[in-house]
Amino acid sequence: MWTAREGRWGRRQRALLCCVLLAAWEAAWGQLRYSVPEELPKGSFVGDVAKDLALQLTALGDRGARVVSADRMRYFALHANSGHLVTAERLDREQLCRLVERCVLHCEVIVEGEMKVYEIEVEITDINDNAPSFGEAEKELTMSETTAPGSRFPLVEAHDPDVGVNSLQSYELSGDEHFSLSVQAGADGEKRPELVLAKALDREEAAFHELVLRAIDGGEPARTGTARIRVSVLDANDNAPVFSQAVYAVRVPEDVPVSSTLLTLTATDADERINGEVKYSVIKLTAELTDNFFLDPETGAIRLLRNLDFEEGDSYEFRVQARDSGGLFDTATVSISVMDVNDNAPEISVRSALSEISEDAPPGTVVALLHVQDRDSGANGEVRCSLVGDVPFRLRSSVGSYYSVVTSRELDREEVSEYNVTVWASDGGSPSLRSSAVLALRVLDVNDNAPVFAEARYSARLPENNAEGALVLTQAQPNTDWRFSQTQRPGTSGSQNGEEGGAWPNNQFDTEMLQAMILASANEAADGNSTLGGGTGTMGLSARYGPQFTLQHVPDYRQNVYIPGSTATLTNAAGKSNAKGSSGGNKKKSGKKEKEKK
Repeated sequence: MWTAREGRWGRRQRALLCCVLLAAWEAAWGQLRYSVPEELPKGSFVGDVAKDLALQLTALGDRGARVVSADRMRYFALHANSGHLVTAERLDREQLCRLVERCVLHCEVIVEGEMKVYEIEVEITDINDNAPSFGEAEKELTMSETTAPGSRFPLVEAHDPDVGVNSLQSYELSGDEHFSLSVQAGADGEKRPELVLAKALDREEAAFHELVLRAIDGGEPARTGTARIRVSVLDANDNAPVFSQAVYAVRVPEDVPVSSTLLTLTATDADERINGEVKYSVIKLTAELTDNFFLDPETGAIRLLRNLDFEEGDSYEFRVQARDSGGLFDTATVSISVMDVNDNAPEISVRSALSEISEDAPPGTVVALLHVQDRDSGANGEVRCSLVGDVPFRLRSSVGSYYSVVTSRELDREEVSEYNVTVWASDGGSPSLRSSAVLALRVLDVNDNAPVFAEARYSARLPENNAEGALVLTQAQPNTDWRFSQTQRPGTSGSQNGEEGGAWPNNQFDTEMLQAMILASANEAADGNSTLGGGTGTMGLSARYGPQFTLQHVPDYRQNVYIPGSTATLTNAAGKSNAKGSSGGNKKKSGKKEKEKK
């Protein structure tokens, strides 16, 4: 019978025979396979290529042989003298074949003389040259003293780049009876450690628990990696934060400086340490809130981020929350009211205005329509309007914020021909702000003035033998603003030249007509037939010529009237008396008064 030793030897013989036959078969097909462990020094033996390929060493030396690879990396070399394949450098399996279970390198031996190529496959086997390691050497965990036994907490996993039995195989936990270790197998075959609370915690008994987690691989000898775990036992969070008031209301002026603290929230938590730590937040943030205010989560202070404007927003309301580390919370309401300050002057807008007005416009005529507003509120937005100076206008309140500028009495272009009416608008603030607007208005002339002679009657004595000469008629200083106002022009009594009202024509023709009329009156005076003369030798204007015209302006060159055929000088019978003393003289505005009488 076969002994056990003979049986083991037989099995070895058969295995060696199989390997020899396999190598012979592969050599016949021109392919060799070798296996070497990683981390061998440079020049380490890999395989006898000359023997395995049945090549003569002289053939290798004379004809030449070399090793090449597809990736052009030179991991191996061929010794021509011995025919051995050796390592060209130190090979690290984890670097060459990271995350690959089987690490195989390929190369070719080319014999130049025979023009043959022999493929070689070298497997790099793993050695236990790496210990398991944790990404975090120390891990901090916090647990409440009310945590139920059996609760599980994931722990950090270890990593071992080795493969096979040399890789990570198991975990161990040491340090405390309150905890145990459970290792779960993942779908990918990885082992995942979990910390299990085996016994209820009591913070008054122990506030901290120190544990050590070990990761062990399957190498010979085994390598290990460790991580320290510190468990902090927290006081039971059985109290929620409480705000000092349900509503925080504050009133601030709109000109409060940026970065000012508007108010500070206060919430307290009866728990200790981390359970009593409160953080503040806004429950619903909007763009309006984030643009205007900042809530400090640690202190509860609410600060202003940009300038407030009462006209843009007069109040802000939002809800806030105070939360502790355990998730318990309380809520409150924040109400910020913005108070108006007098930072806006009244605005006057001229919506409609006349640039001209007739001087005979009746009182109450509207010359401008103004809109007045103040963006402030309350007393700061109350506007008072007034006109500057003694002007024939007044303000009249219209619809809403509109005012009308109307005439307060009759206008007289001869007194004032243009007005610059200044409108002031002031608010009720303290100090008061105000603004102004100016209306330019020109007064148009109407025919409301009759011509006025300096004296009511002019007379002269003529000699009986009146020789051809000149009759000179002196008037007072002319008023350059006078105009011709009647429809009839000087001419034959009772006749009209067809021209309507307008300025007295400043030409020689009309001057000669005036001279002829005065001459006719002088002839009547010489005959004693003048109705205005008053006696022999006295000359005045005939009544039948007078109604035909009124004289408002006679240019300077018409002040001396020459009458052909006369040597007499027409003088003022009343001397140099003032025209205002003559009852027959026409006063200004007399034309209007006569029209009213009619």
